[in-house]
Amino acid sequence: MELYNYIKSLHLIFVVTWFAGLFYIVRLFVYHAEAKQKSQPEQDILIKQYQLMQYRLWYIITWPSAILASLFAFWMLYFKYGLIYADYFQVKLCFVFLLYLYHLKCHQIFKQLQKNEVKHSGNFFRIWNEGATIILFAVVFLIIVRDAINWIFGVVGILTFSILLMLGFKLYKKIREKNNS
Repeated sequence: MELYNYIKSLHLIFVVTWFAGLFYIVRLFVYHAEAKQKSQPEQDILIKQYQLMQYRLWYIITWPSAILASLFAFWMLYFKYGLIYADYFQVKLCFVFLLYLYHLKCHQIFKQLQKNEVKHSGNFFRIWNEGATIILFAVVFLIIVRDAINWIFGVVGILTFSILLMLGFKLYKKIREKNNS
């Protein structure tokens, strides 16, 4: 059982660093998109620096953390394979699947930005950044509360939280536009 706790600790550490990487990479996407609005030579200097920061974050922290978090998760399941049959755990796995899709979409955006192909605005990326937040809340609550019966209430809570985030974003955008005027 002691080995299991070490594996669980390592899993949690790499989940934290994975999320940190996801949160920060999208923040860098925001800065990259907004740098495209700057004049030369500032634009070139900023974009070159953001691309370097994105590259290092993505390949040195985010991807390795995702892989290690997954490996330790599978190792934990080896010790407690019965978890796979628990309702709450199956719902959690659905959110983990969404997290992988989110990660892969971030990878696609990362690849575009490495070629300086900016297809989205800074505002889009600000909203996109909340996707990982919502998944994080869902997974943590499912693991701690361990109740899939009430997951409908959890989904309603997450949707409410999402709406509040969007309203907060709109308020922030209005304040920012007002300050820039």
